[in-house]
Amino acid sequence: MEDTKGISDPENGSSIYGGKPPNPLSFSSSSSSAAALYRQTFDGDRDRDRFLAPRSLVRHPSLVKTKVSALSVENEFALDKVEFVPAMRSGAWSDIGSRSSMEDAYLCLDNLMDSYGLKDSEDGPTAFYGVFDGHGGKHAAEFACQRIPRYIVEDQEFPSDINKVMSSAFLQTDVAFSEACALDGSLSSGTTALAAIITGRSLVVANAGDCRAVLSRQGKAIEMSKDHKPMSCKERRRIEASGGYIYDGYLNGQLNVARAIGDFHMEGMKKKKDGSNGGPLIADPELMTTKLTEEDEFLIMGCDGVWDVFMSQNAVDFARRRLQEHNDPVMCSKELVEEALKRKSGDNVTAVVVCLQPQPPPNLVAPRLRVQRSFSAEGLKDLQSYLDDLGC
Repeated sequence: MEDTKGISDPENGSSIYGGKPPNPLSFSSSSSSAAALYRQTFDGDRDRDRFLAPRSLVRHPSLVKTKVSALSVENEFALDKVEFVPAMRSGAWSDIGSRSSMEDAYLCLDNLMDSYGLKDSEDGPTAFYGVFDGHGGKHAAEFACQRIPRYIVEDQEFPSDINKVMSSAFLQTDVAFSEACALDGSLSSGTTALAAIITGRSLVVANAGDCRAVLSRQGKAIEMSKDHKPMSCKERRRIEASGGYIYDGYLNGQLNVARAIGDFHMEGMKKKKDGSNGGPLIADPELMTTKLTEEDEFLIMGCDGVWDVFMSQNAVDFARRRLQEHNDPVMCSKELVEEALKRKSGDNVTAVVVCLQPQPPPNLVAPRLRVQRSFSAEGLKDLQSYLDDLGC
């Protein structure tokens, strides 16, 4: 063991001298030996003169006043708050439900660029997630699931202008599917499309149809898309302006969504009666963006089979409890689908859960509100009367 005499103990802040400097005379057992030791140390006039000669004092650097401008700024940003970067983990589940065939499709790419053999952007990995709810067959949903992410990464403006790129990818997919259906009529069908891209802290959601994306922000449901139903005021005005109509809640009496990819086989949907483009059914997505923070926990994306039986906040509460138990997005998406089926969802059911944090959502503690109570003058009088009757 190393000799530690005279060294402060870092554990308790004390030293072997009890915090006082050592007395040079205390090492002697008697005053005579101490005097002898003192004389040996300062023997002769020369040593005495040297000892008594005036000396210049040098202050310790910690005691010297320094101008603020002279301070080093090397660690100026050392205490800056580290910027939040989401750590994506995803899972998905799909069930045919009560339908005779499966027409849904989904895609989860936690690293979009790597999936296509490309390098990540300067902002970090780019993730892509999509849910596609087909109708009249599965071909449109599968086609959109394959083409939309491909058109995104091939666009020269990606990732500098993600909003523009995502809108363009939806429209390119619609045109390409029209051409495919012209060559093979058996492909004729349609699909709603919901896609989300996360690059760095940026979340962009594009939606055409009635799928929905909901973000959990400290347990509060933030809807990142709007359902495009024919009966909504905005869609109704657009539909009627383009020559369409709504009958019993259905677009032209045939379709219960106002935006979709495909459906070229339906007369008067994508084209006007005179054959020109600009019908009431459009593939243009509506986009919503947000900057993710450490308060954002996970994203739920689902087809209308989920939202027919779940309110947005209800789904967030349900998923949050499950993630607190196991922190597994695959299990969570499966449990969401199974719960939707228990609630008698009558459609194909597909759910995607994207965790944005490595740890499970924390427990939320509601602040206790201080309630101020006071007595009115009449109440005090009644209380005094009551106490008087008791003889107090």
